[in-house]
Amino acid sequence: MVKKFKSLSENQLAQTVKDSAQQIWLAGLGAYSKAQEEGNKVFDALVKEGEAIQKKTRKVADEKMAEVAGKAAGTWDRLEQVFEDRVARALSSLGVPSKKDIDKLSKRVAELTAVVQQLTDTQESAATKAAAKPAAKPVAKAATPATAKAVATKVAPAKKPAPAKSVAAKAAAEPADAVAGKANPV
Repeated sequence: MVKKFKSLSENQLAQTVKDSAQQIWLAGLGAYSKAQEEGNKVFDALVKEGEAIQKKTRKVADEKMAEVAGKAAGTWDRLEQVFEDRVARALSSLGVPSKKDIDKLSKRVAELTAVVQQLTDTQESAATKAAAKPAAKPVAKAATPATAKAVATKVAPAKKPAPAKSVAAKAAAEPADAVAGKANPV
């Protein structure tokens, strides 16, 4: 191309440069016009493609986050259980009662409260009856054996041996039996 320019005269050279510049200018204007016409279409296509990629990326990220959250929750649950077990062992070694122990005691206190209430009601009704009709024996002594028996059976279920009869009571019972035995020989 340099040889071609050397063989051309100055006027021709100027004209060739002018024509080339004109063509470059026109090509630039054509490209600019084409970009304006097609630019909006290309831009819209790029926006749609970007939205599709964003949706895919968000979906994958959400799945991964759910997976990680599930693993983390399982790990936290195991860690919490280990912590609770160790605290329970430490408290047990110090002699601190567990929730199970406290529940058993609460149940027992409720049972004893019911028994006490029943005994109180029995004594009150006996006192009311005694006040209504006079009795030879004092009311407190009449209600006390029944009350003691109810308490003994409710509070301590183990049976106690019956008290031994006194020697005088045995001696008093024998002559009556002996007289009855002599009158009716078998």
